[in-house]
Amino acid sequence: MLDETLSYALIKVVKTQRNRMAAALSPLGLHVGQEMLLNQLWKEDGLTQGELIARLGVEPPTVTKTLQRLERTGFVYRVPDPDRPRVSRVRLTDAGKALREPVEQIWTTMDEDLLRGFDPGERDLLAQLIRRAMP
Repeated sequence: MLDETLSYALIKVVKTQRNRMAAALSPLGLHVGQEMLLNQLWKEDGLTQGELIARLGVEPPTVTKTLQRLERTGFVYRVPDPDRPRVSRVRLTDAGKALREPVEQIWTTMDEDLLRGFDPGERDLLAQLIRRAMP
């Protein structure tokens, strides 16, 4: 019965997309989810860890672990906030900035592959319905 529900189908689609995303991001030295954090920094470099947590809607340990990995791979670094000594700001390295275009291309390609077989009206409707269902 569960495998006949819409929730089951959505979970299967999400898992498939996540696995495909992992395979596409791996050659760039990224794990799935790291690009979401990088995306926030591409929008506004120099965010605090607290700001990243709030924007991503994830738990603090998730951001801590992600930042540690991104630092080890040389995509971000932390600097003290000059106005608040206990706070550090996360900044992109040149390597982290250079990831933007290839990551955006991967996401565009993933969308195109996901929507292959849908006509433009169906694509628009699907996007509207999914966005409406989001919390």
